[in-house]
Amino acid sequence: MAKQIAVLFPVTEAHREALQKQAPGVEFFFGGLESLSETELSQIEAVLGNPPAEILPKLTGLKLLQLCSAGVNGCYLKPGALPEGAALCNAAGAYGPAIAEHMLGMLLSLIKRLHQYRDSQRIGKWEDHGPVTAISGSRTLVVGVGNIGSEFGKRMAALGSAVCGVKRTPGVRPDWLSRLETMEKLDEMLPEADFVFLSLPETPATRGLFNKERLDRMKHGAVLLNAGRGSAVDTEALCNAVESGKLLGAGLDVTEPEPLPEGHRMWGIENILITPHVSGGFHLPATCDRIVKICRENLRRHQDGLPFTHLVNWEQGY
Repeated sequence: MAKQIAVLFPVTEAHREALQKQAPGVEFFFGGLESLSETELSQIEAVLGNPPAEILPKLTGLKLLQLCSAGVNGCYLKPGALPEGAALCNAAGAYGPAIAEHMLGMLLSLIKRLHQYRDSQRIGKWEDHGPVTAISGSRTLVVGVGNIGSEFGKRMAALGSAVCGVKRTPGVRPDWLSRLETMEKLDEMLPEADFVFLSLPETPATRGLFNKERLDRMKHGAVLLNAGRGSAVDTEALCNAVESGKLLGAGLDVTEPEPLPEGHRMWGIENILITPHVSGGFHLPATCDRIVKICRENLRRHQDGLPFTHLVNWEQGY
């Protein structure tokens, strides 16, 4: 078992007790690694959380890096970044409900013009902003039917939208999806969707996936939602599509670049809603509960010499 386990993400006292109970007799360190000496860092066998890139070469005794993020920063995937034999695991599945509800809120704000009414409220102006759109009777396309995409799609289906999905590899179609295809069908399905939800990791195949040509293929008046990585969308092309009226709007929890610089054109576009990559995080307490559950399971597996769960595929990058 680990000489020392470092926990880098914020946990409650109950979480601390649960983690320590999973690995009795092992020393736990809660906090940042920057204050530790190279000798102390070399004694760490398991890290629960996302260590800074500059610390990685000093974690010479590392056997398990259990990230608290669903996505994987490229620094962890570079050849030689981790000691040979160290397992890299993510927290996929922990963030789905929180992100899905956040993005549903952004969608409702856009199609019901709530952001415009809030702007009117701030200046004390009583005005009607015109027609709105409904989720019931609409068509939703989920691009990336993983945990996050599935949680969003299930909520849209419950509200009366016909939900379709595309994913990288074939799979069994769940009941809440009316159609499930692989990415080769994306261009065929885009013109039919009122709402397009992106939940994609950053890989060579996803960078710039929604370029001008693909945005042009979207239905006139559609809404684009992005909860995956900002690099999947051509920022300038999206700005043009919304400003021209081609798209009704966009809800973005991720941008390219990120953080979005002060004064960037996109800040001033009324029908683009932007949140600073906060739909996941630790804002919803249940998310941290799920991450701790994943960590406890992998600590148990480490202790028992069993294969880890949530292993990152190094070739795919997630």
